[in-house]
Amino acid sequence: MTIHRRAAPAPKYQQLATDLRRRIESGEWEGGGRLPVETELEAQYGVARNTVRLAVDVLVNEGRVVRVQGKGTYLREPSRHDHRVHARPPRQVRREPLTPSGEVYAAEAAAAGRQLTVDFEVAAVRARRDIAAWLGLRPEDTVMMRRQLCRVDQEPYAIEESHYRAGLAAGTPLMQDRPVPGGDERILAQLGRTETAATDHLTARMPDPAEAAWFGLGPGVPLLVNTRISSDRRGPIRVVETRYAADRARLLYELGDAAAECRSAPLRPPGPEFRSVPVGPPAEFVRIAVGIQSEFDRRRPVLDRK
Repeated sequence: MTIHRRAAPAPKYQQLATDLRRRIESGEWEGGGRLPVETELEAQYGVARNTVRLAVDVLVNEGRVVRVQGKGTYLREPSRHDHRVHARPPRQVRREPLTPSGEVYAAEAAAAGRQLTVDFEVAAVRARRDIAAWLGLRPEDTVMMRRQLCRVDQEPYAIEESHYRAGLAAGTPLMQDRPVPGGDERILAQLGRTETAATDHLTARMPDPAEAAWFGLGPGVPLLVNTRISSDRRGPIRVVETRYAADRARLLYELGDAAAECRSAPLRPPGPEFRSVPVGPPAEFVRIAVGIQSEFDRRRPVLDRK
């Protein structure tokens, strides 16, 4: 299934914002660097100054750039502090395979009496810089991407994209646009790459126009992006990026022996929140419930200069 952006062509300022976003993500301007001034962008794209201003407004609202009066528009340098909610134990006697995410989605939907539907897409794409770095590749090397479009009761719920080294996934069922019996994890295990460890990165951002359109998001609704880098003893295996709509999803982390005792506890209505329930030593059990969301398709339409 193809993710349709819109029936009619996007306004020129949105097309311009899309292309500027692509150039930013490709690394054309480094963090903290200055974007071309408005007159330069007018000449490059052959559009009116107001179109340029509206496009830059979009990037400002997304938190990608910042205007400095009298100086210009600069890339916003991310300032993030990493917090390990749950650190991996220093030693593991046995390395158990990670639970397949598809099984978790299906079980949760069934338990809630709701219907989960998933559409698949596969493609060879150029890796984003962060994904390339996590996989040990060069920026914009080709990776194989497997996308799952998840709906719960026909409402868009999440977009999950798995990125593999081209040589690992090519020619395997991972590149078929249909479910894999036993999950993607089974195929990886058959290839000798059982996922036994992972690190999750949980970040929030505003959606781009295509994301907002697919999820049907209202103004001001952000995305929370969960990025998982899985590995085995040989190194990284894949990068899975999952994006959820913050107004309709919540992530739960249940860790430690006390998790089973809290599953029956009533949950408050979905929304941004943080809850820590210490059981015994504070590090023994942590439970988090956060409103979250999702990101998606990086295919950029060519800017219409007409």
